[in-house]
Amino acid sequence: MDVAIDCFARYGYQPTSIARIARAAGVTKGALYYHFTDKEELLFEAVLNRIGQFEHRVSADLTPVTDPVAALRQLARICVDHATKSNHRRLIVTVMVEAFDTNPRLAAEFQAMMHRFRKFVSGIIEFGQERGTFGPRVDPVTAAAVWTGAVMGAEIQFYQDGAAFDLAATVDAFVEQYIAWLTGAPPRGATRAPSGGARRRVTARRK
Repeated sequence: MDVAIDCFARYGYQPTSIARIARAAGVTKGALYYHFTDKEELLFEAVLNRIGQFEHRVSADLTPVTDPVAALRQLARICVDHATKSNHRRLIVTVMVEAFDTNPRLAAEFQAMMHRFRKFVSGIIEFGQERGTFGPRVDPVTAAAVWTGAVMGAEIQFYQDGAAFDLAATVDAFVEQYIAWLTGAPPRGATRAPSGGARRRVTARRK
């Protein structure tokens, strides 16, 4: 299963054959067919396995949510950890796009997964609003979609150019800006912008 995940994550579904997986795993094709009907079944089981693993960790680490700000920071750390220490998240991102038009069964599973994830994030935000930690003017559903798009977009950039793209620093910066948006407070570690007079003095010196 681990070898299949690595192959699917690196090469995608179509270019990955049962023969390629068997060679990489050091087994025969017959051994794979003994456990899985075909390549599609192997991929489906691999995806379910990794989705379940990720969701189990999120649930174990974050529920019950007692501090919404800490929960968002911890959720970000989990995403970065899964993205950088294995090919599990890369498998999800790679195959999710490929499944849109080619694998309705898998596409439905991904859709359900994304619905659950966004609902979990929006639940954190709603809890923060109920406690008064987050302001009431932000729509939790929209905010959850912003979170998901930003973090997954950062992961894609990391997969495309991991040597030059610092995923942890990018996600950390996003999370602090995101929390500032939800709370209406300056981001943690941010410095206050100079006053109008200070800006005018800086401009004058540059001239």
